[in-house]
Amino acid sequence: MTMRPRSWLSRFRRERGAREWSRVADGAAGLGAADRRSLQPEAHALRQDLNRFLQITRPSVRLSQAALDALPLPAGTDWQWRPGFLSRPLSPSGMVSPENGQVLGDQVTLWHDCAKRALILRQLPNAEVTALARYGMTLEVMGFTGGFLSLAVDLPADAMHGLSPAHVLRLETMLQPERPLPIYARLNITHGPNTEGILREIDMRGAGPQVVEFDLAGIELNENRLEKIWLDLIFEKPQMNAISIREFIVSRHPRANF
Repeated sequence: MTMRPRSWLSRFRRERGAREWSRVADGAAGLGAADRRSLQPEAHALRQDLNRFLQITRPSVRLSQAALDALPLPAGTDWQWRPGFLSRPLSPSGMVSPENGQVLGDQVTLWHDCAKRALILRQLPNAEVTALARYGMTLEVMGFTGGFLSLAVDLPADAMHGLSPAHVLRLETMLQPERPLPIYARLNITHGPNTEGILREIDMRGAGPQVVEFDLAGIELNENRLEKIWLDLIFEKPQMNAISIREFIVSRHPRANF
């Protein structure tokens, strides 16, 4: 059933929940250790949902989406998306010495095997005059001793709606490393027990946006069992460097038939 946030019953339930949490907060100092432990996960989940609502409903987020919808994309584009970490503030806004597989926000995962964890990942306001995204993200790498470093960006479920081997997925990025290094993009699609991957090197020559395309005709794709889709940014020899992500737009369009 579709939620009607303005209905009397919905408003009553929200107000009742707010009063209950206000009462719990007033008495928090007197709670026992067991009660505190049991209530903390609920409080964290509630705060996460409220923060997400406030972030999504910001006027700046709507303007960012309008700018995304107006971008010149290939003919026939039927889906486009920019991750939330570029359009709304994250809380927390970064992580220092992250564990392997640690998540920032709800879409970005940092993978590495650096024993010293000499890494910082943080969201920053986009200072570029030409940037359409409100925020950017910077990965700072110090004395990196590992063999792999990547950022995984989960795509939303609607990226899979109607996805077929006739599609081409397109990634447009604005990556700015302090020093040149090889960067790769890998598209991953899980369908049933299988995960298919397409790897592309990002051409970092020039100052403009970088574009890579993934033609799905090159993989075996079970359209009826699609489960997950994500993109990896893979950084080769990243030590003593800082890589800024100023833009990250994923879109899809049908393959041109000649």
